Amino acid sequence: MKRSDLPKDFLELLDSVKNKRARFVIDTILEKGYCSTEDLKNGGYEHAPRAARDVRELGIPLHTGKIKDSNGKSIAAYSFGDWEEAKRKNSLAKTGGRTQLSAKLKSALIERYGCRCHLYGVDYDERLLQPDHRIPYEIGGDPDDMMDTDCFMLLSPSANRDKSWACEHCKNWTQKDPEVCRSCYYAFPEKYSHIACEQERKVDVVFKDEEVYLYDSLKVEAERQQVSAQDLIKRMLSYYEGIKDRKKN
Repeated sequence: MKRSDLPKDFLELLDSVKNKRARFVIDTILEKGYCSTEDLKNGGYEHAPRAARDVRELGIPLHTGKIKDSNGKSIAAYSFGDWEEAKRKNSLAKTGGRTQLSAKLKSALIERYGCRCHLYGVDYDERLLQPDHRIPYEIGGDPDDMMDTDCFMLLSPSANRDKSWACEHCKNWTQKDPEVCRSCYYAFPEKYSHIACEQERKVDVVFKDEEVYLYDSLKVEAERQQVSAQDLIKRMLSYYEGIKDRKKN
């Protein structure tokens, strides 16, 4: 993709980017016309959706397509989207990018919710928690009040990566309907009816510190029964429900 083919205001936005991961994506697209997950991996960036999100959060539209990698496997490839359409249609993508979430907002969220990850329901060190839009910025934009704690959540690093991947692979990522997000697990785990538009339910169980032995015991029993830890938990719950039913009868 030739720089001369791009609108001047779009080029100015591209050239203003300093974030290393976003910069890598942009430079690769400018050089090759696209940036694939293989390109990102070769560049030392394992989490491709997060890299793409870094770019989109700056107000730069990206299109996600498919190509074959060096082994013939189908992988994602990112290219620039329609800049003019993005400016007209997506009022969320302010040319200067999204507003950075402040330390003051993080403090307000901690005061309201405690040092706890919204998705995992587990306490974390304050420095590890990251404030995040409940409804992804790419879909709902910034709220009018950037201190409105109803619009934000606290996430651990792994929960943030989990949410990023799920949201970017959800069909609502292109439909951009905030109402869909309002009933999604990744935006409102306290009360949800779907997970990224799939009829699923999810319980994230994190074993920390002295609880790790419980996980180790679970894994040993799962291996003995030759099932996954997740399937073993479902078996245990089914067995418990069976006992309850027998007691009722």
